[in-house]
Amino acid sequence: MELSSPAFENGEPIPDRYGYTAANVNPPLRWSGVPDGTQSLALVVDDPDAVEPAGKIWDHWVVWNIDPDRRDIPVDWDAEDAAVGQNDYGEPGYGGPNPPDGTHTYEFRLYALDEQLTLSPGATKEQLEETMGSHVINRAELAGTYSP
Repeated sequence: MELSSPAFENGEPIPDRYGYTAANVNPPLRWSGVPDGTQSLALVVDDPDAVEPAGKIWDHWVVWNIDPDRRDIPVDWDAEDAAVGQNDYGEPGYGGPNPPDGTHTYEFRLYALDEQLTLSPGATKEQLEETMGSHVINRAELAGTYSP
């Protein structure tokens, strides 16, 4: 599987408008190569560089039960046809980059799953990862940087 964005290249800066204190809308995403047998997709966006200032990996977006036939997510996606978890801002849905101490790298991970997940809306990344368990068929990653 491959994951990309028309808004930024892998390892390159994420445009300002996608930041938490700017427009706070998700960047567009595209993917290909979803394996046969995929029953749903899940998406996690987090900031592993937040461990130093925040004491933990900061979760920015947690979405699951995305239609496996879908091949993209538009800017400011409302995710009405998927289930949305809670980010570490204490909000449902997307919460953009907002590094307090310099440039951080944000990781976007798309998972192909062999089943639809039974998980309550508002679940955390940890709950999603535990529920996904052995149901991950494949995954794709995309990284972008963001500076305050």
